[in-house]
Amino acid sequence: MPIFTPTEITDNYAKASIAKATSPAWRIFLLAVAAGLFIGLGAVASSTAAHALEDAGMVRLVSGLIFPVGLMMVVLLGTELFTGNALMVTAAVSGKITWKLLLRNWGLVFLGNFVGAVALAALMAFFGQLNIGGGDLAVYTAKVAASKNSLPWANAFVLAIFCNLLVCIAVYMANTAHDTAGKIWAIFFPIMGFVLCGFEHCVANMYYIPAGIFAYLNPAYTGLIDAAGINVAALNFGDFFFANLIPVTLGNIVGGVVVGLVMYACHGTKEK
Repeated sequence: MPIFTPTEITDNYAKASIAKATSPAWRIFLLAVAAGLFIGLGAVASSTAAHALEDAGMVRLVSGLIFPVGLMMVVLLGTELFTGNALMVTAAVSGKITWKLLLRNWGLVFLGNFVGAVALAALMAFFGQLNIGGGDLAVYTAKVAASKNSLPWANAFVLAIFCNLLVCIAVYMANTAHDTAGKIWAIFFPIMGFVLCGFEHCVANMYYIPAGIFAYLNPAYTGLIDAAGINVAALNFGDFFFANLIPVTLGNIVGGVVVGLVMYACHGTKEK
């Protein structure tokens, strides 16, 4: 089966970015809500599968094997994901879109991803999904959220850089394929790698951290989470925004832009 070359991928993505940047705001936003929901569903599935495991390595491995389904849905259904859209920088650098249009897309997509992921987190926490294992899934969800909110700012930033290196590499690799199976396999391994390594993804965290906060706010789980010895002081939206979401978002931008610029510098067609 033939594949697209790196030059073809780079040029195709830059051209596709024109439509992504100039679409009506409502369309960008709705596709972004869908992408936030898809990434969140990948997180729901991976947490559900891994929550009862004791060994930390097995938790990461099982999560990594399942979480990639989120990006598969995003790519195959043509939705708008903030981290992947960092690659649109190639279209801005090549003059195919303006920097204003790039920032417009990023802003709308970030907001839509946030709405989709946080809404899913609330629905999971307050409507029974976290009851699995007699509430053990709720405890695990709160533990993950507290751990992420407790990361040092610099650590969250650096882990986010490497996360989006792998996410954007996965997007590029998926675009080499002409068929669905090829795209799925291209996405699977880099995304499994970032989950296995514990890297930080801002859209995934839009689900993971609010889900943990909402779990603690649900009276059905509050006592279980307190009894588990989790650092509940970290389960708040202030720490979510300032200790995690901001550094992770900035790191994801750096990682994605680096991939885009390197690919454009090495493989992009430079129009006179």
